[in-house]
Amino acid sequence: MAASGSGGSRADNGYGSQQPRRRKGPGALATAYLVLYNVVMTAGWLVIAVGLVRAYLAKGSYHSLYYSIEKPLKFFQTGALLEILHCAFGVVPSSVVLTAFQVMSRVFLTWAVTHSVKEVQTEDSVLLFVVAWTITEIIRYSFYTFSLLNHLPYLIKWARYTLFIVLYPMGVSGELLTIYAALPFVRQSGLYSISLPNKYNFSFDYYTFLILVMISYIPNGMKIWLCCFEMGNRNIEACSKFKCANDVYDTE
Repeated sequence: MAASGSGGSRADNGYGSQQPRRRKGPGALATAYLVLYNVVMTAGWLVIAVGLVRAYLAKGSYHSLYYSIEKPLKFFQTGALLEILHCAFGVVPSSVVLTAFQVMSRVFLTWAVTHSVKEVQTEDSVLLFVVAWTITEIIRYSFYTFSLLNHLPYLIKWARYTLFIVLYPMGVSGELLTIYAALPFVRQSGLYSISLPNKYNFSFDYYTFLILVMISYIPNGMKIWLCCFEMGNRNIEACSKFKCANDVYDTE
């Protein structure tokens, strides 16, 4: 589940002949801030990518590479929460609710699953979604930066609206496998669960909640991937106008 960072609209133009209405872009100060934000986020995810490569070359193995990028991953993924504020304060014209859902889904996996259940940090599935996130975010924030500067290289545009075909299922698979790996440890420890009786007369089973989260991936993930795959097959420009969004892995 990433979010909106550059100010792109999610409006659908219906693929008709009617030209989409021009939205008033952000002011000079907002544009300068957004450029700075996206440059910093691009650099941050590049740091994560370099950290992964250096750790792999040093160890000669892809196992347990999470520890080499744990801190920057938490920092920059949590930094995406600012994108919700960008929408809330009108800095970008995207949906607050949709952006919040996309950003919080990743923050949830970062903190409430991977950070909280230490046993899963050595799982190869963690590396799977980290690599998918890293490549996606480098492309996404670069796309936003160059778009704001009105100098968008075709290669970045192509990558943004094409690589989701691989990155989306790769990332979702990693997320689902990581949550699945966490289930027995959550059940055994009772992590974040609240049992009755208590003074609030309220109970919560985190184990069951994680299962429901996994189930929710099925309809949402397939719908998003198929939608974007169809748009990508037509052409890059159509996909960019439609704003199918690639949701968690490539959003506007």
